[in-house]
Amino acid sequence: MFKVERKPVADLGMDDTAKGLAPERIEKVMRWVLERESDARLRTYVETCIHCGLCSEACHYYLSYKRDPSYAPVSKVRQTLWDILGRKHPADGETVKKYARIAFAECNLCRRCSMYCPFGIDIAYLLALVRRICGLLNVAPQYLQDNTNSHIHTFTQSWVGQDDYVDTLQFLEEELRMDILNARIPLDKTGAEYMYTPHSHEVTFKTHLLANMARILNVAGIDWTMPSTDGWENTNQAMHAGYYETMGMIERKHFEAAFRLKVRRILAGECGHAFRAAVYDGTRWLGWKTPPVPYVSAIQFFYELVRDGRIRIARKIQEPVTVQDPCSFVRNRGLGEMLRYIIRATCEDFREVTPKLEHNYCCCAGGGVINYGPPWKFIRMEGGRIKVRQFRETGAKIVIAPCHSCHKTIEEMSDFYKLGLHVLFANELIVKTMEVPEAMRAVQQKNEGTGGV
Repeated sequence: MFKVERKPVADLGMDDTAKGLAPERIEKVMRWVLERESDARLRTYVETCIHCGLCSEACHYYLSYKRDPSYAPVSKVRQTLWDILGRKHPADGETVKKYARIAFAECNLCRRCSMYCPFGIDIAYLLALVRRICGLLNVAPQYLQDNTNSHIHTFTQSWVGQDDYVDTLQFLEEELRMDILNARIPLDKTGAEYMYTPHSHEVTFKTHLLANMARILNVAGIDWTMPSTDGWENTNQAMHAGYYETMGMIERKHFEAAFRLKVRRILAGECGHAFRAAVYDGTRWLGWKTPPVPYVSAIQFFYELVRDGRIRIARKIQEPVTVQDPCSFVRNRGLGEMLRYIIRATCEDFREVTPKLEHNYCCCAGGGVINYGPPWKFIRMEGGRIKVRQFRETGAKIVIAPCHSCHKTIEEMSDFYKLGLHVLFANELIVKTMEVPEAMRAVQQKNEGTGGV
């Protein structure tokens, strides 16, 4: 038996709620999740696993913590789900808290381990079941619970009011028209080809990303719109907290906005978990096999714009550039080569990572971990040490990270480990290198001689 040692973390969302849990309630929730929601699939995985441990080398936590066996994926299942299944007596609150720490803070649900399992067991699914149990018992990181409460009240993860959102769009359109002649951020246009849905951070403290997207859509001449109503935001932190009923409500509201506007496709911003919720988890929870409106990631959209000549690349980035493969886009959707096509078209010196594409390591912020707040930051810094080593080996100065979670944590890693990396979203890369045709430049920009690149 190995020894399990962890740094203590104070988190009200786990500490206080665990104290008041009655064993009878814990037992009832566990039985509901394991017997009513997951019986056949769970039984298949549990009876198939031969405990070989081949999943260990796939886990970035295991590698970052010097191959501590307690961080191996099979060990995390053993400490949680197998413990639940083998129990002869109901668990207490402290035991649920232990399960919650492992499922929420020591697994990003990235699914790399499933690729190394000889039977393809979806270990992330097993740990998501543990999150589901803990979520129903309200034993989850406080910041993540706050995100979910925000979704319930505002349909955004960041408490953004609908009037603030519309005001921001109008302000950004006014700013954009200083550069692009007659540029528009169309609201509630019926029958457009694309409905763009951003992360709420794009209308709060990262508004330049929404401005970039509007600039690209205008220059490429895309028929697009954004909804003025609830459902405009694409994130879904309830999925990470195990609050699946709320997850389904958010996705339904999201697709209802598209139904109302009769758009042909939904274009999502650069957020991996939002894509996963809309295309897989949330959609299937609602009983749809596939999204009821075709759902296009920003990576695929940019790839098609460059490939088809809808935008022209005027110059290339000269500094050495490498890439982060967001798990939801690359491992789970296979968009890695499209991402590299964009980078090679816009960058002179692309440095590939090892391992790459679907085998690339998780950034250690996925699965909602980026949103757990200051108490848990050390998890991302320590658990991402293998990622830091990977970036160092490339010698790159710029990392393209087309996901809010990846982007944020790599920026923090760069500061924490003094890597000197500059992190860019894909839309920042496009805007830096894209040509703005002479005829589209605003008069002021022409006079200043600063139009385009």
